[in-house]
Amino acid sequence: MWFKNLLIYRFTKPFTLTADEVDQKLGEMAFSPCNSQDPSSYGWTMPLGSQGSQYVHSANGYIMVCAKKQEKILPAAVINEVLADKLEEIKSQEDRRPGRKERTDLKEEIIFSLLPRAFTRSNRVFAYIAPQEGLLIVDAGSHNKAEELMVLLRESLGSLPVIPIKAKNVAQHAMTEWLTNGSAPKGFELGGECELRDKADDSAVIRCKNQNLCSTEINNHIQAGMFVNKLALHWVGDIDFIVDDQLTIKRLSFGDLVQEKIGETNADSAAEQFDVDFNIMTGEFAKFIPAVLDAFGGEDTAEQDPVISSAA
Repeated sequence: MWFKNLLIYRFTKPFTLTADEVDQKLGEMAFSPCNSQDPSSYGWTMPLGSQGSQYVHSANGYIMVCAKKQEKILPAAVINEVLADKLEEIKSQEDRRPGRKERTDLKEEIIFSLLPRAFTRSNRVFAYIAPQEGLLIVDAGSHNKAEELMVLLRESLGSLPVIPIKAKNVAQHAMTEWLTNGSAPKGFELGGECELRDKADDSAVIRCKNQNLCSTEINNHIQAGMFVNKLALHWVGDIDFIVDDQLTIKRLSFGDLVQEKIGETNADSAAEQFDVDFNIMTGEFAKFIPAVLDAFGGEDTAEQDPVISSAA
């Protein structure tokens, strides 16, 4: 359950639904496995899995949700092989080559016939709503996965007025300045990894790992016109992570301070442990996310509802 990535979205209006109301609405769009002809299926599942009884998990005002996607696996090579055999059969029996439209129709027929026999794979995406902070936090490694969850959440709740969180300072400029000056902002330390991109040619990329980011070599690249696109940082609250130019946070790693908090608890079941972990994780993120935003000059609240702006 511990999040590995953070895609952070700001509610532009206060979120007023209760956990029970969210649970009821999500239950109406619950996940069901693919039937024989469905290429995929997407819906809500219980965050606690078989240990749960609700489509949300709520603690300290935070509301966790979990979307599940199941997809049929039909390798392109298999489809193309069956299609090639079919085309060869038509050529042999009818002495002709099917045109583009007929080939497309044949391919669709082949996919339709193979779907019932296809293997399936499933994955889950967790997210939680922080009403008091006006945030939606998604544990997704890509914006596409997060958007997929948000589309489903919007359909389930009726509306979802959120925008990607923004900082006042341009992330690339700020991170480049940190490396140029050789120091991270207050409360953070530079890690050993970064990605540099050329201002004149976006395809020109240099990736540095296990390096001294304040080295002359890296500084020379910056002076030559490159900027920092991704940067590894350590937060004093004992979280290591990588942040990019869109304020996407990846490869979260919780250090000893957080692990000690987990070790101090005595959970008697998997459900109790999930609750403990959720409480600790959201508590850490409640301090971590504002710290990250402050490092980039604070949050840009121009598009927010005045009520949220005053609370942020």
